[in-house]
Amino acid sequence: MVSELHQERDLEQLLERSHKDPVVIFKHSTQCSRSAAAYEEYETFIADHPGTPCGTVLVIEDRELSDELEDRFGIRHESPQAIVVSNGTPVWHANHFAVTAKALEDAVARQTR
Repeated sequence: MVSELHQERDLEQLLERSHKDPVVIFKHSTQCSRSAAAYEEYETFIADHPGTPCGTVLVIEDRELSDELEDRFGIRHESPQAIVVSNGTPVWHANHFAVTAKALEDAVARQTR
């Protein structure tokens, strides 16, 4: 399940879901080739794990929400960036080339054991 996050209420809905299942938030820059490569990895993860709740934030188009994530979680903004949230709290994050389908799979699996 993938949703685009544009406003704080979209984020709140996804974070509410994190109390039931771990969720993935992917911060994507549509103008960055590094982000494009990580986005492909994110898409691979989504295809392999369609039941995992995921939300995508376009950091240029939705700067306010991107900044809200940084403020709320205390994780310095970088893009591309992936954050796994469980029970409303970030439990893992990675950026740039560390965002891989395997890394996402492992991070989510650690929360479902």
